[in-house]
Amino acid sequence: MTHVRMPAHRARPPRTLAGHLPSPGLKGALPLADFPALTEGIVLTHFIVSSDVAKSRQFYSDVLGGETLMDGEPTIVALANSWIIINTGGGPTDDKPTVTLEAPTDPDRVSAFLNIRVADIAAVHADWSARGAQFLTPPIDRGPEIRCYLRDPDGHLIEVGQVNR
Repeated sequence: MTHVRMPAHRARPPRTLAGHLPSPGLKGALPLADFPALTEGIVLTHFIVSSDVAKSRQFYSDVLGGETLMDGEPTIVALANSWIIINTGGGPTDDKPTVTLEAPTDPDRVSAFLNIRVADIAAVHADWSARGAQFLTPPIDRGPEIRCYLRDPDGHLIEVGQVNR
């Protein structure tokens, strides 16, 4: 299922964060013009291996508020000022000959996680909880920061934090 956020009124066609019209060639997905094709410098994206790409896309777009730029395998979701690339796992390839990609098998053993910094953690916690996010705990004040954690549908850990000032 392709996800495109439609405005409440139908007077103007939907546009992406960069102001582009949806691309008819991607079956309703937003154009890859919003995905960086660099001529210099670097950009950081986050690649997530998923056992159910559609379910993960729904989580990152509907629960966390991202926009789908490309649906399918891979799926690309623009989230805040970054991009989440979601795809199924797979065996070694010629450019990673000893690496197998797989979704987490034990959600309590983590080697990396997505870290999202927010301005108002209480508001984000309430908003995302109302959309179906299940946090491990409510936000906890740890001195220099307030933080809490949630998991995506595959069990990938996500930290949400706010700097204490």
